[in-house]
Amino acid sequence: MKIELEEYNPEWESSFEKEKVFLKDKLGGWLFGSIEHVGSTSVAGMLAKPIVDIMFGVKDLESTKGAIQVLSDNGYCYYPYKAEVMHWFCKPTPDHRTHHLHLIPYKSELWIQRIKFRNILRNDKNIAKEYSLLKQVLAKELAYDRESYTEGKWPFIKRVLSTHY
Repeated sequence: MKIELEEYNPEWESSFEKEKVFLKDKLGGWLFGSIEHVGSTSVAGMLAKPIVDIMFGVKDLESTKGAIQVLSDNGYCYYPYKAEVMHWFCKPTPDHRTHHLHLIPYKSELWIQRIKFRNILRNDKNIAKEYSLLKQVLAKELAYDRESYTEGKWPFIKRVLSTHY
């Protein structure tokens, strides 16, 4: 799937809210903490891939393995991506994604990093602009290499997390 960035779309927020209700209905028994809109679609004005990233708090990964089948039966595709830190899903198909869902232990290091980075982007327009520019460069250079695109953003994210707030 080619990496394509789009201008911010306010409908991403309503898409998240709708999916949050759906997830509470299907996975409410596994919810531990909160359901968060993360990633670039959660930042007003941010250039983003048009895929809503959702972080769903769970107690731990082992006790939530049953959620994989529930989600698979309800329109999500499971993939064991970074399985040591999350259960990862996309919707509706790997070739056409509208949502990424991450079941992550609530308040784990990954959880905290993602919330912190989202909040920095929401509150610091200069960092958000710098991040958008980096994403444009990476998307151009790595248009068909999603993993390298993601890895290419990490040094920036790590620097921001270590030097802000």
